[in-house]
Amino acid sequence: MKRRTLFSLLLILISFQLFAQNKSNTNYPTTIDRPKLVVGFVVDQMRWDYLYRFYNRYSDGGFKRLINQGFSVENTFIPYLPTQTACGHSSIYTGSVPALNGIIANSWYDPTIGRDMYCTEDKSQKTVGSTSNAGQMSPKNLQVTTITDELRLATNFQGKVVSISLKDRGSILPGGHAANAAYWHDGLSGNWITSTHYMQNLPSWVNDYNAQKVSDKFFSQDWNTLYPIATYTNSDSDNVAYEGRFKAETSSSFPHLTKQYIGKNYEMIKSLPYGNTMTIDFAKQAVQKENLGVDAITDFLAISCSATDYVGHQFGPNSIELEDTYLRLDKDLEGLFNYLDKTVGKGNYLFFISADHGVAHAPEFLTKNNIPAERYTTRAMVKGLDSLLQQKFQLKKSIINIMNDQVIFDHAVIDNSKSDFTSVKEIAINYLKKQRGVSNAVDLNNLQNTTLPTEVKNRLANGYNPKLSGDIQIIATSGWYNSGSSTGIGHGGWYNYDAHIPLVFMGWKVKPGKTNQTHYMTDISATLAAMLHIQMPSGCIGTPITEITQ
Repeated sequence: MKRRTLFSLLLILISFQLFAQNKSNTNYPTTIDRPKLVVGFVVDQMRWDYLYRFYNRYSDGGFKRLINQGFSVENTFIPYLPTQTACGHSSIYTGSVPALNGIIANSWYDPTIGRDMYCTEDKSQKTVGSTSNAGQMSPKNLQVTTITDELRLATNFQGKVVSISLKDRGSILPGGHAANAAYWHDGLSGNWITSTHYMQNLPSWVNDYNAQKVSDKFFSQDWNTLYPIATYTNSDSDNVAYEGRFKAETSSSFPHLTKQYIGKNYEMIKSLPYGNTMTIDFAKQAVQKENLGVDAITDFLAISCSATDYVGHQFGPNSIELEDTYLRLDKDLEGLFNYLDKTVGKGNYLFFISADHGVAHAPEFLTKNNIPAERYTTRAMVKGLDSLLQQKFQLKKSIINIMNDQVIFDHAVIDNSKSDFTSVKEIAINYLKKQRGVSNAVDLNNLQNTTLPTEVKNRLANGYNPKLSGDIQIIATSGWYNSGSSTGIGHGGWYNYDAHIPLVFMGWKVKPGKTNQTHYMTDISATLAAMLHIQMPSGCIGTPITEITQ
């Protein structure tokens, strides 16, 4: 009996020891799995429908590769007003909204200094790479961290962040506060420049690139269509009255003669599809020269293509110029993917593409196709409203401006007059609601008592910063565009043509597919943070898009 008991105890001890050994031999990952490189690619002013409108003309290696090998978040929207470049880049990279991140527009009126403030303005900084003032910039107005900042923090500043765009705001805001470098284009010299916020001198490889005068090489080609013009059947006719013209041109039709800009007007590269090509070419140089994506520590390359915005503003979304710009961008994307496949390795990089905002159709294009639309201007509204308030309250020059579709009152004038500000706003709102092209006007400081669809009210609240925003928000009628010009078009409203943007992830850990669930621009950084296993940006209100990796 004793022997049987001892034998049983021995078996139990052996079993326990084997179990403990198996537990200790479990193979856990020794490091967190991350991609070698993250590439954020923002196409300025890209509407969601451009993914499909030109699909039959895209190459297999560009947009088609993205759509078929990547994961497309088909219903991604901007959750705030105004839909502008600075706000879009900030929201993508912070996961935040203007109410929280402080970037409420490209420019806004700052009552503390009594003048307009540009989003990335910083007079304490100096230009690096040019004698112009174009480098007096920094991210100091951005009040929260970016996903790029969080990557720097998570890697103890060993992971590199490089940001590139023709526009200063398209480079500075994505790069965040702690970027190794942010580069943008200087129209005076034609150089890629930066500011002393990042460095005191340009790296030798940037100086070498600038010495090539790449803009001049593109100017020498002129701009004609990539394919026979008769094949551009997705667009309006070539020469229409609502399209803008380049300086010294007598019509808006092809070809556009750009040789005249050689050595003279480097700012013009931004208005040509070649500006995108140059941006992507410079980004490839950054990958090589900065050794991005070469080791296990994740780096981040932020690229923003600005030429699409300039072309879209001047010619409109239904122009042959716009279609040709996207067909050329498609080729540029294919070249970028091939380069990254070769240098970083296919499957070693995580790529996403999105946009900072969309764009409206030109009202003239809509009306000739029996869709109601028109141009209007707030200039006349300022004059009429100022006159009305003078009559009702004896207020003289009580309106500073209507900016970003917001009425900005001179609070000192109103306070000194002892007028009741609530009554002033009520009179102003009633006046504005009667104006042609105005769908509604609301008191931004009293949104909770405003009758509006929840989605619209939320977007107004997300865009309202009490220290910086105006007092009354003007909401335009769908299709109406605030412009003092008879040509070109823009963006800024809440309607889907401005607020519905593309979002496609591709590469590392991404399963091909798509979702039609509603998501928001603020979800991009939340998704990246989840995939990289790093902290969300400090002001992030987005949620991870889990469908991407499931």
